Amino acid sequence: MTETVEEFAERARDWLADNMPPLTGNTQPALDRAEDSTWRRARELQRRLYDGGFAGICFPREYGGLGLDYAYQAAFNKVAEPYEMPLALNIPSLTICSATLLDAGSEEQKRTRIAAALRGDEVLCQLLSEPGGGSDLAGVTTRADRSGDKWILNGAKTWSSSAFAADFGLCLVRTNWDVPKHEGLTMFLVPLRSPGLTLRRIRQVNGSAEFCEEFFDDVELSDEHVVGEVGGGWAVASRQLFHERRAVAKGSEYANCGASEERRDGAFDLVALVHATGQSDDRWARRLAGRALAHRIVEKALGESVFHGVSTGVMPPASGSITRLYYALCENLNLDAAVALAGPGAVVGAANQDLLAIGQKYLSRQTVCIGGGTTEIARNIIAERVLDFPREYAADRGVPFKDVQRGGTRR
Repeated sequence: MTETVEEFAERARDWLADNMPPLTGNTQPALDRAEDSTWRRARELQRRLYDGGFAGICFPREYGGLGLDYAYQAAFNKVAEPYEMPLALNIPSLTICSATLLDAGSEEQKRTRIAAALRGDEVLCQLLSEPGGGSDLAGVTTRADRSGDKWILNGAKTWSSSAFAADFGLCLVRTNWDVPKHEGLTMFLVPLRSPGLTLRRIRQVNGSAEFCEEFFDDVELSDEHVVGEVGGGWAVASRQLFHERRAVAKGSEYANCGASEERRDGAFDLVALVHATGQSDDRWARRLAGRALAHRIVEKALGESVFHGVSTGVMPPASGSITRLYYALCENLNLDAAVALAGPGAVVGAANQDLLAIGQKYLSRQTVCIGGGTTEIARNIIAERVLDFPREYAADRGVPFKDVQRGGTRR
């Protein structure tokens, strides 16, 4: 492609004006990921981008993208800010799952699943966490056993984001119990309408039912559903987690208009809040808002620095955990400041829905410290894989998984 970044941006600007819905006040509509209508709208908008030639800007052309570098995506992000975008598909369908398939999937999986996701025809999700697994992803006990030319999947997954709206899920399972836990895993791309798969919604304290739990009862899969190598699931999961941490911290080149997503993530306009609550002359209120805004500026600069450091090989891929950790710190700082500025209105503000929304958001404050791997895990990764500190002791290291005690008993 001989089109310069500036020419590409100008063409995108003209196309967006003719084809995408303009926003009111440059503010993305609130995304309720628990509603089917959100996903129908996202698929529709994604199809518009694809038909217009602006979907998957950094994905290879042979898999439905444009095959361009990040400078083109960044330019598109900027000119797309005044328009509604299919942001719901960013995480996990495009920035995590499609990016993982690009790294580890078969040629057939790339040509079919990535292309379908870029068209908006299919949505991909993650099936990783388990009811008794905690943060030890390598300790999964959902299993796939070989039976003839099939794999028989049994077990359960939980806290799967938006799985009810997805068509396929990247599912990490155990296929060998006679080797240490990291060596006996395999990644499968599971059709979520498979016979024997039961999906249930999880209702949270804030009323949302975005997350799901899945139960597998003799679900049959074939070799074509294996992502990567049998027994090589941890390598695939590691790439998946790498993409997840980058996506959570808004550092992925595979996102649809990532710049606009910053307007959607619950970061309240603290300056407007100071004025709206009559605290413009309050030095304490101004300092509280200013501190949070300063951290936002640092977060953006840090994200760009780590992105370029990893992409050029100056920094190890694990450095993505730095931006993931700082993102969570900034989100909590922003929300804590918003609650403090809103005062009692955030709790009993029925007369002011904007203030009450702050209190409702606070109910799920810890999600940014959990999603994409906990902040505690991020600190361990930074220490061990970026700063090269000694690894902490693990009693199950090198032990066949069947001999590892779980809940006081062995398998």
